[in-house]
Amino acid sequence: MLEATYTLANGVQIPKIGFGTWMIDADADADAAKAVHEAIDAGYRHIDTAEAYGNEVGVGEGVRASGIDRKDIFVNTKLAAEIKNHDEAVKAIDDSLQKLNLDYIDMMIIHAPKPWAKYDEPNRYFEGNLEAWRALEESYKAGKLRAIGVSNFDPTDLENIIKHAKIAPMVDQVLAHITQTPFKTIDYAKAHNILVEAYSPFGHGEMFKNTGIQAMAAKHHVSVAQLGMRYLLQLGLLPLPKTVNPEHMKANADVDFSIDDADMTTLKQMKPLTDYGQFQKFPVYSDRLS
Repeated sequence: MLEATYTLANGVQIPKIGFGTWMIDADADADAAKAVHEAIDAGYRHIDTAEAYGNEVGVGEGVRASGIDRKDIFVNTKLAAEIKNHDEAVKAIDDSLQKLNLDYIDMMIIHAPKPWAKYDEPNRYFEGNLEAWRALEESYKAGKLRAIGVSNFDPTDLENIIKHAKIAPMVDQVLAHITQTPFKTIDYAKAHNILVEAYSPFGHGEMFKNTGIQAMAAKHHVSVAQLGMRYLLQLGLLPLPKTVNPEHMKANADVDFSIDDADMTTLKQMKPLTDYGQFQKFPVYSDRLS
């Protein structure tokens, strides 16, 4: 499965499973480098980071130290949610290139439609997102980026880009897992040839506590994590699991099985998760897409 790919709207191939790096110690580049190197050793060829994670330097080190040809590793990073003007976005793109220390970035996406500190405010930042998007378009055309997209955008936010920009987003990265699947956003994205990536595919561990999911996993003779991964893949999504445990890295991608239609329906209709514990304070967990 780690060798399988989706094809983005511009024809670029992107591995169907990525390795997430959020909350891998931003204060120790060596930690991120080690985790990325181990993920690549385990077979991952898609690495996801962000300016906001503070670990782009370590991620770049891990990619370069892997011994794998650069063209065979897909690296995605994110433009900070707070950047809503063209010139700041241009600088941030170049800063990410410098921190990663790579000749190009495979994909860069706007981290969120609103600044994190203002996430609960009504302002949709339509003009600011278009300005940031214009900078991404320019870098894409210049060959600095192979693909561009967004994250945490709902259909209204996506429509703003699609209607007013020259290039449509190629991906939308959103919170998605069993008990929290934003079908409205997924359906809109698919209708516009936008691939949906799923971060926090295990709900930051809260999904593991669900007895119904535990029972379904047991029925299929797999772990809860493997069931969660397979669920997202069968929906046509691209999951981004995160772990620093090499054995879990391998197990998370060992999903060569199928969930039948009846069980998929059951999983889709499971009661939504309402409490993410200590992570509830983050805007994306308290104000989820539909």
